[in-house]
Amino acid sequence: MGKVKRLFVCSSCEHSSAQWSGRCSACGEWGTVAEQAVAASSRRTLSSSGPAPPVLTLVPDPEEHRIGTGFPSIDRVLGGGLVPGSVVLLAGAPGIGKSTLLLQLASRLTEAGHLCLLASGEEARGQVASRARRLGLDGEALAFAPGRDLGDVLATASAVRPAVLVVDSIQTIRDDRTDSLPGGPGQVRGCADALIGLAKAEGITTLLVGHVTKDGDLAGPRTLEHAVDVVLSFEGEPRSGLRILCGGKNRYGPEGEVSWFEMTSTGLVEREAGPRVGEAGDEPGCATAIALAGRRAFAVDVQALVVPSEGPPKRQVAGLDPRRFQIVAAVTDRAADLRLARSELYGASSGGLRLDDPGGDLAVAAALASSASGRAVRAGTGFVGELSLTGAIRPVSAMESRVSAAAAAGLKSLICSAGGVPPKPPQSLDVIPVRHVGEALSKAFGGR
Repeated sequence: MGKVKRLFVCSSCEHSSAQWSGRCSACGEWGTVAEQAVAASSRRTLSSSGPAPPVLTLVPDPEEHRIGTGFPSIDRVLGGGLVPGSVVLLAGAPGIGKSTLLLQLASRLTEAGHLCLLASGEEARGQVASRARRLGLDGEALAFAPGRDLGDVLATASAVRPAVLVVDSIQTIRDDRTDSLPGGPGQVRGCADALIGLAKAEGITTLLVGHVTKDGDLAGPRTLEHAVDVVLSFEGEPRSGLRILCGGKNRYGPEGEVSWFEMTSTGLVEREAGPRVGEAGDEPGCATAIALAGRRAFAVDVQALVVPSEGPPKRQVAGLDPRRFQIVAAVTDRAADLRLARSELYGASSGGLRLDDPGGDLAVAAALASSASGRAVRAGTGFVGELSLTGAIRPVSAMESRVSAAAAAGLKSLICSAGGVPPKPPQSLDVIPVRHVGEALSKAFGGR
């Protein structure tokens, strides 16, 4: 038994320090720091460490085994399906349809002969059974276990040994061996570590549902994202039927792939993304961006509203990166002298799509200039380009795919960076190269 040293740990954020304080220096909470006795284990010498573990090679398996989810678009986002023993984290806002998606996925996995265990800490068995009946799923074929206690979930999964374990959600599960509340950083970190250990030891593919904060970030400690193998985000406007599954971190496939769903009365239905999302129209404040999502390009309409303000101006966006929106607004204001600094600025993307592609900067600039000047962008015009702080238009990747998407969306002209023009654009599309945002805006409103 080693020495017992004094350690003071915050019950809110698990930050440790060598001395007590009334306020945690990490999270700023008052009265959460308490003493915790820790036994310092003595270091083992090299001679007492036992035999060395065997050295293995990195020869790949002859054939990589994947589990099909029953949703071709989800399999594409995952890189070919679920990898046995992997841990997938699905994050999304409340009410977006995470539980519905996983219930349908569990039903299709079960129908394909893969035993799937659903552990729910947010809903009782009757609530889940009612949803399954409403979606037209066979509830008798689905295996369910209460998911509030970590020990019960681990024991049930070890006994049943399902091919896929679904935990809804990681923020509601609790470990009775710790005193912190469910959803706290310590509980989330400890429960996730135990479930990841089970997945790796037993070869059980584990799907964890995660909550997001009001800013859209994944709730809980950042170590949770590092520990899992795949991070997926389920996005969309709750009042509309469009849902988008976006692949982020992926150790077994490409990053940035997306799939589209539509929420109907019978659940989520896969939808193939069309060549265009939204309809810009001819009114001022609208522009069409040729965005890239994964390896696919499509036309998406963005809108901007510029309103003069006497007080402190507001900046609010929906579906756009707020920091990037402000930078684009500042660059556009300086290039075109639109007095945007004294105006309230609002921006949005169509269809609830979250547009974070830098290639959409030029379209946002055109929409802001159009709203501020009251002039509509020339009909049938699309925009591709990243704005630098000097106003220069930088080329973006996958221009051939973007040009093809612009032609498929029925656009007549495409304004893009002079350094990114593809060698052979379609004859139906007039590609207009520009070098500065001022030149791009001049051509967007009818100049040549």
